[in-house]
Parts: sequence; structure tokens; C-alpha cells
Amino acid sequence: MAIPTPEVLLANPRLKIGYGKISEALALGLQPSMLATRSGVLVVQGQQPERATKGIFPFVLKTVVSRDGGTDWQPCPARSSERGMNMEGGAIHLRDGRILVLDTYVHPGNAPGVGIGQRYISTDDWQTLLGPEQITLDLPGVNFHASTGDDGSPHTAVRLHRRILELPNGDLLTTLYGWFEGDSEPAGYMPTMKKMRVVLLRSTNGGRHWDLASTIAAQPAPGTEGYCEAVLARVSHGTHSGRLLCHMRTGQEMRGCFSDDEGATWSSAQPRIFAGIDVHRTKNWVEHFHDVRDKHGRLIADNPVELIGAVVDPDLLELANGVLVAAFGVRVPPRSCWPRHEHPWNGNYLAFSLDGGDSWSHVERITSGAGTTHYMAIELLPGGDRFYMTWDYGFWDSKDTRGIRGREVRITKVD
Repeated sequence: MAIPTPEVLLANPRLKIGYGKISEALALGLQPSMLATRSGVLVVQGQQPERATKGIFPFVLKTVVSRDGGTDWQPCPARSSERGMNMEGGAIHLRDGRILVLDTYVHPGNAPGVGIGQRYISTDDWQTLLGPEQITLDLPGVNFHASTGDDGSPHTAVRLHRRILELPNGDLLTTLYGWFEGDSEPAGYMPTMKKMRVVLLRSTNGGRHWDLASTIAAQPAPGTEGYCEAVLARVSHGTHSGRLLCHMRTGQEMRGCFSDDEGATWSSAQPRIFAGIDVHRTKNWVEHFHDVRDKHGRLIADNPVELIGAVVDPDLLELANGVLVAAFGVRVPPRSCWPRHEHPWNGNYLAFSLDGGDSWSHVERITSGAGTTHYMAIELLPGGDRFYMTWDYGFWDSKDTRGIRGREVRITKVD
């Protein structure tokens, strides 16, 4: 499949973006999760076509590793400890040398307001992986039974997602999304699914136990899904040094907020629109889908929930030079983007900020009008001025044409 050159939608002359060679990280893979260690080892996990025989997640997961910058990828050893690991919950190379991985699913514990999850540890740069070890989470007000999944199936769990941060004092922060007391508003496209909230968790003991630190964003919930698929970043340069940023999926527009007190309080979550890519501007694509019908046989042009686009699975990191990088996918529209994916807005994006997230002055479209699930992952590489980016091509029924690609991206800041 031909891969187009990234398209610059908004240019900042102070930034020069260079892209490395593309490699296929995981054949048949979809929706990447990723870790880059401080030595540059790359670990990528994605869904395979085979259906899982147990657990909530519907597909088999496969993990691959590259020790040469993404040129060659090898399957991780088939250890029993790794077969059930879903690293969408986040992974981090800690300052003490250990690698910490959190499984995404948190299940009910032995008392109200208590969740249990799993963590894995590597002490040798991912040569071996120890675990799973049970972890506990203090989640006052959590409601594990509030909602079904997005397909209507039972879903007795809440989710850890994406980014773990290590603070200067060694405490760890991460996000969790799901349902708490009062979260009963139906999702826009699945009445049995309820809109979600995002909360901040803090650990003072290396991730063995997590406490609920604050609610980042909750009701009244926007979009069709509320707040979910959150990602954290910590600003360490400029006037916002120490600020926490959070980007979140809502089922429609991406929203973002910030905290200047290590997550104790948060600003209100506001829409983040990059280079004019506004998912509410349905006039830009309504003609392309004028004859498309939803699963009930209704024209999506007559259904605002089906016609409005969606920003999905944001990622976020800070480079050593202070440049912030945001990655995200845009679905136009959110479900009909797969059978008719040719609209140019439909694809994967990178955005860059030079002012701590106040503005995003450089935006590039990585894929456009191509088949993708729109999920991406970005991880900082050694040196601090480059990162590794992964994305996928194909969807769940693409059979042998689907797969996760990756490439290095180098950022030069011109002062």
C-alpha cells in the first residue's frame, strides 16, 4: 500500500520535522500500544484477527520488540506471564531502571470502592518480564456495573489508559476512565452504554497501590461517550513548567484541560481543534455520505450523531527541547468512515506546540482518506529531540492487508 508524504496543514517556521524510514512493526496488527525504553528499545502491542477465548478484550494481542530503532521486529518470547497482558493501561521506564506496565482492565475488588488490576515489571530492558502481580486501587464511588461495553456486551470493569508519569519526587500519576456514582447518561449511539468520566490516580509505592487523586472531567458529559481514552503530559519548560495537561476523547471533539497543582484541581475541559479540523463542520462531508445508511437503514445525513465526526485515542508527550507533540485520529463520520473512508479529513494527525499547550501552531496529516482505525502511539526516543510514531492500516475485516507501521520523527527547533 502506498503511504503518502505527511501533509502540512499549519506551518510554524520555527519547527523542522523530519521523518525516518517506515517499517511494518506488527503484521495484521491494529490499534497500537507502545513503549520506548531509555536505551531506545521499542515495544509495540496490537490486536490480531483471532478472537480471544477468555477475558473482556475480544481479540488476541501480540507484542513485538525492536532493538535496532525499528528496522527489525521480533516477537516477544511466549511467556505465560505475557499472554494476558494488555499494555493499553500504560508503560514507563522508571528512573530506577525498572520498566512498569499496567494492564488496562480494573475489576471489582473485595469491597465497595476498591478495584484490582495487574502490573508487570522488567528489570533488564525488556529481556524478561515478571508478573502479573495484583495491584489495588482506591476508587470511592466507582460503579463497575453501570454500563455495557460499546457493543452492548457486559463490561464489569473500568480502564487504565495510555500514559504513566513519574513526578520529581518519585510519585506516579496515571488516568482511569469509567463510571462512578451519578454517571447514568446514555451514550449517543448505544443506550445500554453510559457516558464516562476521567479521573487521576496517584501511587506512592511504585504502582502497587493507587489512590484516587481527583476527577479530571465528568458530568455533564459532552459528545456521545462522555470523557474517555485520556492521556497525560507534564510540561517542564517555560511559563507553564510543572503544569499537567490532559487530552480526552468524547466520541465527538477532543477536549483538553490542565492542572497547575499536580492534579488536585483541573480547569474545565474545552474543545481542542487543530488547524480547523472541527468534527462538527458536517457540511464539509455530508455530500460524500449523502446515500450512506446506518445499521438501522436510516440515512446518516439525517442523524447528527452518525454524521458528526470523532477524534479518537489522543496521545501526548513533551520533547527535551520543550516542544509538545499531540497525536490523534479523526473519523469522518465516526462509524461510516470505514466502508467509505476516502474523505481527506479521515486519517491520523500530529500537532506541535511551542508554548506549553496554549496553542498548536504546526499540524501535519500523516494519513488521509485511507483505511485505518485511527489509533496511534508516540514515544520519546533517546536524545530528546525525536520520537517514534506508530499507526495502523486496515480495519477489523481487512484480513491480510492490515498491520501496524512505525517510523522515527525528528524535531528541530529553530530559535
